[in-house]
Amino acid sequence: EAFPMCQGMFVKDADETIVDDLKERGVLYRFALYEHDYPFCWRCDTPLLYYALDSWFVKTTAVKDEMILNNASINWYPSHVGTGRLGDFLANLKDWALSRDRYWGTPLNLWTCEDCGETIAVGSRAELVERAVDKDLAKSVELHRPYIDKVDLVCPKCGKTMHRVTNVIDTWFDSGSMHTAQWHYPFENEEKFEESFPADFICEGIDQTRGWFYTLLATSTIVHGQAPYRNCVVTGLGLDENGVKMSKSKGNVTDPWDLIDVYGADALRWYLYSSSAPWKSKRLGGDVVKDALYKFLDTLRNTYDFFALYASIDDFDPQRDRLVESDLTVLDRWILSRLAGTTVEVTEDLDAYDVVSATAALDSLLDDLSNWYVRSSRRRFWRGGMGPDKVAAYATLYRVLMELSKLLAPFVPFVSEAIYQRLRTSDDPESVHLCRYPRGDASKVDGDLESQMGLARRIVSLGHQARNQAQVKVRQPLARVIVSAGDDAHLASDVVTLIDTELNVERVELVEDLSGYFDEVPSPNFRTLGPRLGPLANRAAEWIKAQSAESIRELLSGGGKVNLDGDEVAILADDVIFEAQLPERFVLVEEGGTRLLLDTRIDDRLREMGLVREISHRIQVLRKEADFEVTDRIVLSYKADAEMERVMKGNRDEIASEVLATSIEDGISGDQEIVKQFDIDGALLKVGLRRSAAKEG
Repeated sequence: EAFPMCQGMFVKDADETIVDDLKERGVLYRFALYEHDYPFCWRCDTPLLYYALDSWFVKTTAVKDEMILNNASINWYPSHVGTGRLGDFLANLKDWALSRDRYWGTPLNLWTCEDCGETIAVGSRAELVERAVDKDLAKSVELHRPYIDKVDLVCPKCGKTMHRVTNVIDTWFDSGSMHTAQWHYPFENEEKFEESFPADFICEGIDQTRGWFYTLLATSTIVHGQAPYRNCVVTGLGLDENGVKMSKSKGNVTDPWDLIDVYGADALRWYLYSSSAPWKSKRLGGDVVKDALYKFLDTLRNTYDFFALYASIDDFDPQRDRLVESDLTVLDRWILSRLAGTTVEVTEDLDAYDVVSATAALDSLLDDLSNWYVRSSRRRFWRGGMGPDKVAAYATLYRVLMELSKLLAPFVPFVSEAIYQRLRTSDDPESVHLCRYPRGDASKVDGDLESQMGLARRIVSLGHQARNQAQVKVRQPLARVIVSAGDDAHLASDVVTLIDTELNVERVELVEDLSGYFDEVPSPNFRTLGPRLGPLANRAAEWIKAQSAESIRELLSGGGKVNLDGDEVAILADDVIFEAQLPERFVLVEEGGTRLLLDTRIDDRLREMGLVREISHRIQVLRKEADFEVTDRIVLSYKADAEMERVMKGNRDEIASEVLATSIEDGISGDQEIVKQFDIDGALLKVGLRRSAAKEG
């Protein structure tokens, strides 16, 4: 009934009126404000008011021990949700308040006798028809309100009329029954139910621990006596770019379609999979999704585009140009080993629901493919003709891309499908999503080769670092690098060749110790010289610094007497400190136990080789500026000063091969398509390019 004093007021607004009334009547004991937890509506943030109602319950406490045992049989990701959050809930289990006083929802299937109070639960339409007063109505009635409320039953105890209770069922009962209800079991689909129960895994947000996860477990334990799912992946919450939980009421929700429209669905998916474990809360915004696009997906597309460009030029046919084991290079064998190992690793990770490790393994494989295999194999694709080595390069890259599209299909389904469709032959399934997921073969992993290639890449990285420190361009050939990487380090000759090419050095020397490359430099020890020689100490020190290590050692072995402007002084062993000093031509870099010396000495021969590389590079850039196709043969004309003239004539064939020139002409005519003058280290070179009528053979 209405409360006259505050009739029409919102209940929380009535507090002040009630307090004032109590004051006026002199019955107020105390009034104070204090901060405490209070429930608010999750939709509109309005304070809630709880009051007692009669309710129908499911006696879940009767199966409490069974539910705890069944929960223990589930693999929870993360495990603490099962043992902690849900485990604690089950340990303090209360009966399930099933009924709700609402109009909409699944009607509670209970009928109560108007005379004797008998209550029955109806379990099927057939039972409803059997018990109904009006059987024709029961056969066709819509099983929702208000229609079902018109069906009365005959009381099995006293024969009087039974009416359905007015309640509906907690909506979580519907979703919590899906393990069985989805198949309309046991009324049909018995085989489908037996095949799918219990489910391999389910996945939902952390807030469903005491919702869907619990109700599935409760109904399945009661009906089937076991857990309804084997594995449960629990996802965290969505946060805005500032780390605040997204909420429509706060207005900080990011519409996923906005991100998809800008960056694509695959970029959003890859970020969600790869950024952190699914149960970690994630920030969602343009910057983080953009990183996934540029760092991973663009690398994938660029790698495919590289393959597609040259495969189209050479008319590569995977059904004709098949991979021949005996033609594989060390690079081919290495990337195929990496593919096999990654396939094994990703399969194991996904079987363990570890998507972060799976994406990390795929990211690592793509990095190896793009930044080492393709980068180190470019010249193989540039060469003319389709010899065995070029076919091996194409066939290897084709296989890796094909298998990679399958491995990536569950993560980035759209770009995977796009790549697969461009690679598939008539013998392949119509879609990557119709292919069987790749099965890894650990026997195809060459651990020793992968270890060598890992060392090679480390050496290359250190070599580039040393070049940067020495400010020597990569196009300038150098004589050598000397590497110390531990007693067990070894490199096959073809792996060394890769390092030579990548670092543009003539040789790689792998040694146990670098100390032999350091010079010994004598340095005075003032702690002994000062106290012993007094005023003569500084003169003795200058003399020591002016000597070589060899002459000092010879002096010490012969008695150690020296004449310092007429004063004879004894130099003792303790007076000299021998320090290891790196000669100026070397640059030392080190990382993780690997030490590298780069010999930066450049003689006339190396300098000329560097000029040839620089000339070729400048002409290649000029080709691009003129919009020449990568396959266009050209005629190269030039005009140079004396130094450049000598270099051009002495290296004519090498330059022509690098820039696809059918001929090199001395002097620039007027029919050039592009002309440009270069200043290369003070030497002048003017070149002109035009397309040649000759075709690449």
